[in-house]
Amino acid sequence: MPEPRGGAHVDVAVTIIVPTFNERENVAELVARTAAALNGHAAEILFVDDSTDDTAAEIERVARDAALPVRVIHRSENTGGLGGAVAVGLAEAAGDVCIVMDGDLQHPPELLPAMLARFGAGDVDVVAASRYIGGGDSRGLGTAMRFGVSRAATWLTKAMFPRRLARSSDPMTGFFLVDRRVLDVPTLRPQGFKILLEILARSDVRIAEVPMEFSERRSGTSKATLRQGATFVAHLTRLRFGKMSMFALIGGIGAVANLGIMWILIAMGMPYIWAAIIGAAATIVGNFLLQERFVFADMRQDARGPWARFAASITFNGVEAALRIPIMALMVETWHISSILATAISLVIAFFARFLFHSLVVYAPRRGRSRRTDAAGTDPVTDTAAQRILKAIDAEAMRPGEL
Repeated sequence: MPEPRGGAHVDVAVTIIVPTFNERENVAELVARTAAALNGHAAEILFVDDSTDDTAAEIERVARDAALPVRVIHRSENTGGLGGAVAVGLAEAAGDVCIVMDGDLQHPPELLPAMLARFGAGDVDVVAASRYIGGGDSRGLGTAMRFGVSRAATWLTKAMFPRRLARSSDPMTGFFLVDRRVLDVPTLRPQGFKILLEILARSDVRIAEVPMEFSERRSGTSKATLRQGATFVAHLTRLRFGKMSMFALIGGIGAVANLGIMWILIAMGMPYIWAAIIGAAATIVGNFLLQERFVFADMRQDARGPWARFAASITFNGVEAALRIPIMALMVETWHISSILATAISLVIAFFARFLFHSLVVYAPRRGRSRRTDAAGTDPVTDTAAQRILKAIDAEAMRPGEL
């Protein structure tokens, strides 16, 4: 572990963890604004620096005249990306209450007192600054493309973790407070820059949110690159491989059944449009029954009743089929491809829409519904063999490290 520079450990209650990468120009303003916001708090700022310029030297210079203790850990090897830097900061923080924020001034330090006040209410372990609740603002993302990518990634993430992220509108935010005492820091295996997602997925923590106005970047280089995006997708898959893979397996079985029914009916002389409608109807019902038992069994207790779930699922799949079948017919008539191949292509595209809808809507927890727990008060009760098997698979999928 690199040795902290720019100050020794001090007795503080709060540590502000700031991962930096070539952000020298922001250091002085960030320290000044943070110190002003935390006036009266026993706090420190801990920079974890992966820079290739003289950012670490600038932090040491600013630390000499800062109004609160400032330290820097410079890592010669960028292990785990920004998330790895945050994990180092959590391990080395002098205070148990840790607030993570970026060094590019897009996270306003003036929000720190509100986050501490919300944590001080005593009923949460994490306080996240959200761009997507009332009073929040995401204009700092810049382009419509970046905003769209951010929202799509958030929806996909919430769909893959519908229970643990049920109270999080912005699990991708990089500005959050966490009580280190509720974490098993050595088990965190962050890849890329979405460290809050790692914490929420691996820890049964209570979360609250405060609105954040996401500011425009002052200087420095954005960490959101195509490579980081690919890393995020891979990490997300590793975290939540179990549920989505089971959904995909059932969807695959349904797709094969759909194609088989179509093939049989077409071979019997039925027009392919009617064969597609009958195949879709049969597999929609079959898929719902399998998903109820093997994919979303752990979410049924807190969701709406079975008939409401069935109606929502059937309605969505019916609308999806009503849109998909004409598109499939268009491909057949325009591109002159096999009706079976056209159906297969359309089913692959529909898979992602189905998964998002079922995770976020059909099995969404009812408002005010408390989660049924076991004797320890943590995990949902599992009272069937199938649920116990799924829980074991899910626990393995959540285990730190590569599957």
